[in-house]
Amino acid sequence: MAGAGSMIAAAEGARPLPQIRFRNRTFMALVMAPDAPMGDWFAALDRELARAPGFFQGRPVVVDLATALAEGGPVAASVVLDGLEARGLRLAGVEGAEPSLLAGTPWARLAGGLPGRDVDAEPAGPSTLLIDRPVRSGQSVVFEGGDVTIVGAVASGAEVIAGGSIHVYGPLRGRAIAGLRAGPEARIFCSRLEAELVGVDRLYRVAEHWGASLHGRPAQVRCDRGALRLSALD
Repeated sequence: MAGAGSMIAAAEGARPLPQIRFRNRTFMALVMAPDAPMGDWFAALDRELARAPGFFQGRPVVVDLATALAEGGPVAASVVLDGLEARGLRLAGVEGAEPSLLAGTPWARLAGGLPGRDVDAEPAGPSTLLIDRPVRSGQSVVFEGGDVTIVGAVASGAEVIAGGSIHVYGPLRGRAIAGLRAGPEARIFCSRLEAELVGVDRLYRVAEHWGASLHGRPAQVRCDRGALRLSALD
């Protein structure tokens, strides 16, 4: 009579072992950098959440605490993280804080998670993406490799996210975020500014923040000394 070991070996021989498969997937998160006064910052965030709830829904968020800690001290970490979780944001990591600061708190799991822009090791690819058609509502264009150029309109409810700058030769009505890799050097250019939200690097603004004077005009969006600036091009 065959032993148990032989029976197991025979069974394994008759059935192929499962293969373990790995996929290379880019992980993209929004980076939020709260600053004081926290009441004002959270009030501005609440307005953006109300205006474009789908933009934040399900998207991982990395919190840069450097400015908040410098201005509000260690207690600011809990204030910020508790406030963001209460608003339903999906917190995936923390930057700008020593792991020891979060030790013993519910946020210890986030310490040191998802470091900034460690992208140099990724294989080089195309540095530009050209889209020669409109981007329709509900569509999402994500190109981390460099600039995105769209020959046509970006509809309301669509989004364009680029590692570099964004050029829209038509109305920009959706959401556009540039500088995923290039940082504050990136810009957004459009033939007609009608956007719901624009952002460069870690700075974001919604339509109500730039007023009616720029609406419908050719415009550019850029970072200037730590602030997001919008200006007309005509």
